[in-house]
Amino acid sequence: MLSVEGLNAYYGQVHILHDVDLSVDAGQIVALVGANAAGKSTLMFSLAGLRTVCTGKIAVGDVVLNGLSAHERVNHGLTLVPERRRLFPFMTVLENLEIGAYAGRARKARSETLDYVYSLLPLLAERRSQLAGSLSGGEQQMLAIGRGLMAKPRVLLLDEPTEGLAPIYVKLLYDLIQNLREQKHTILIVEQGVHHVLQVADKAYVIENGQIVMQGNGKDLLGDERLKVAYLGL
Repeated sequence: MLSVEGLNAYYGQVHILHDVDLSVDAGQIVALVGANAAGKSTLMFSLAGLRTVCTGKIAVGDVVLNGLSAHERVNHGLTLVPERRRLFPFMTVLENLEIGAYAGRARKARSETLDYVYSLLPLLAERRSQLAGSLSGGEQQMLAIGRGLMAKPRVLLLDEPTEGLAPIYVKLLYDLIQNLREQKHTILIVEQGVHHVLQVADKAYVIENGQIVMQGNGKDLLGDERLKVAYLGL
């Protein structure tokens, strides 16, 4: 569903990503883990069209996304739920969700998708008229994911979704992610904390200094001493 080949990306003259290859099959949860400043968010921004990618190939299905703007990539089914949520705090829960369905492929099905999101996240239905900025951090994260789902993504990108969340919301979030897998959603999730994400990931990649250094089944990597010692300092 998502394929990345030989991806290189830069911040100015600084070479951040080095020949990154990864793939996400339909219906999979794939994790990308690594320490701070390893290149995780740069990869997500590059996939979403928010960073200049100098070389490499990004494709969703048969559609090559290189050269397309961020909103064009959304219309082809690649949706990013960014780190720190990036909601519109002075708009309501409902208005934030509706904005998620601005792309042409999603706009036509907005009402049906909204009902689906409310069925997954009934709290959002209860709070639909509440300002997004008045929600707790965990509730805001659920809203950010709901907004991403409103775009009817073929691949959903989750960038550090548990950052700053209380443990109860971390559990709720991973319950939601497993529910999304049961609903056949395809997800690439970036996390710095590894325990929860490797428990649920069908496949995982470890990134260090902008390079993929390990890959394999999530639970297998969780028990790999090289991951704990060399790459994450555990």
